Amino acid sequence: MSRSKNVLITVGAILLLLQLFQPKRNTDLHISENELSAMYDMPGDVKAILQTSCYDCHSNSTRYPWYSYVQPFGWWLSHHIREGKAKLNFSEFGNYAPRRQQSKLKAMAESIKSDDMPLRTYTVLHRNAKLTSLEKKLVTTWIESTSDSLAKSR
Repeated sequence: MSRSKNVLITVGAILLLLQLFQPKRNTDLHISENELSAMYDMPGDVKAILQTSCYDCHSNSTRYPWYSYVQPFGWWLSHHIREGKAKLNFSEFGNYAPRRQQSKLKAMAESIKSDDMPLRTYTVLHRNAKLTSLEKKLVTTWIESTSDSLAKSR
């Protein structure tokens, strides 16, 4: 066998072995009382937009695409989800102090307005997650209204 053929076989074997090591899935389907949409009155269209564009990385319930089962992509995705949840977790929103909730809501609105969220790396593969101007307006209007009501209740 030629050297290049041995290298290809070795790389292929390593890639196959990597498939045995799958990351833990983020798939809690239970909606708790701490869920953002359970805590605050949220119109159905806003909820649908957030679920489509944000929840995969910012909640305890990720919808996994086919490529998440292929390593090393699954590991990268798992790491990305952990980072997203550490910054903002809609499923645990009620565990944040009211001041932190307000801060998170303001940061969400700014990230949406500045097109920082959803991430371009996400919308390239998930085209339906890209927000239209109308969707941005609907979500940011709801966020600002909810944030204002939080400020008044303090």
